[in-house]
Amino acid sequence: MNEALATLGTPELLALAGALGWASGFRLYAVVFLVGAAGALGWMELPAGLQVLQHPVVLWVSGFMLFVEFFADKIPVVDSLWDMVNSVVRIPAGAALAAGVFGADSAAMALVAALLGGSLAATSQAAKTTTRAAINSSPEPFSNVGMSLLEDGLVVGAIWLATQHPLVFGVLLVIAVILMWYLTWTLFRFLRAALRRLGGRTAARSADSSST
Repeated sequence: MNEALATLGTPELLALAGALGWASGFRLYAVVFLVGAAGALGWMELPAGLQVLQHPVVLWVSGFMLFVEFFADKIPVVDSLWDMVNSVVRIPAGAALAAGVFGADSAAMALVAALLGGSLAATSQAAKTTTRAAINSSPEPFSNVGMSLLEDGLVVGAIWLATQHPLVFGVLLVIAVILMWYLTWTLFRFLRAALRRLGGRTAARSADSSST
């Protein structure tokens, strides 16, 4: 990966920043641990703004949180609670990681990357939360586990593709974001309709019990 990163220009660095921000909305701790571990093992030379990720303390903490999240994310209802707790962390962290790609080399580009990373983290976080809420309406746990494993794979794939084939990743990212916006809006409408039906049934039951 060193040779690939050494030849990156601004578009390619933006692709990397986008990958870190987008993936953080799914698995923040996985992003921190994987990128830090890759730097520590010499698999890739991290930009100056991201070298803190390969510090042993950061690796230990992010590795522990990754371990906890890996299992929490595959338990119905627990995964939604985990998302709610971590939603306040993922978006600003995604922005910070994206900005770290440029570091102090370019304040303007770091700001652009932060806005890009934060927006992408919010997009993937919203898609993840609404999808899991819809899946949790089903009593079987297998779809939940399958979706969680898919997200694990997406994080690894996004980081690898952004460093090895950044232009391809950029195109796929645009397509993924558009699909996520559509999916989030569709699932939001579905969940809102389901809550309305549930509220109507509850009101009807209350009216029946009061009339008797």
